[in-house]
Amino acid sequence: MKNKKKYWYDYLWIASPVYLALGFVNILFAWLGLIFFLTPLLAAIFGGDKLYCNKYCDRGRFFELLGGKLGLSLRKNPPRLLRSKWFRYCFLTFFMTMFALMIYNTYLVFAGRSLSEAVTLLWVWKLPWNWADTSFAAPWVAQFAFGFYGVMLTSTVIGLVTMIIWRPRTWCAYCPMGTMTQGICKIKHRKEMHNGGKHKASSRTSQNTSQ
Repeated sequence: MKNKKKYWYDYLWIASPVYLALGFVNILFAWLGLIFFLTPLLAAIFGGDKLYCNKYCDRGRFFELLGGKLGLSLRKNPPRLLRSKWFRYCFLTFFMTMFALMIYNTYLVFAGRSLSEAVTLLWVWKLPWNWADTSFAAPWVAQFAFGFYGVMLTSTVIGLVTMIIWRPRTWCAYCPMGTMTQGICKIKHRKEMHNGGKHKASSRTSQNTSQ
């Protein structure tokens, strides 16, 4: 049996562990996480599909490697609850609320509050990150980095837990970014269908007028 041909995007899983490792080197590297945050949204807005989620998502590929090839997943079917629409949107709402609070804390530091050198895990536990050298950056820049790294670390931990208990890419079923990109694609599809219907109606009107 021939080995499956490898493509460059098959190695994108490397981005996930490298990103987490860079956060230990210097927390300011957490800003790179905006690439993972914005890319799927831009791909959905301009491409109108979930190509990023299905093909290029580094985290999905990372979980697939750990749970699939390395056998760290029990490979059980996840409960329907995780795939339900209301759960996905509730989780998205909660996730974005935590993200908004992170932005608010960043603003408070920008306004003069002292910097909190800690990474919040699972929105509850504050992990001291005192070794981080952020002296060469503005305090609010560092605060955003601490907060954003906490969001990325938390979502990774949740994804790892569901990967172990159920299937490797269970995280993809309720991923906030996946829910947002799906919503964008649906809106674009409805708009295209609406514009297409208007175009057909306009064409029929023109034909009737010319007869």
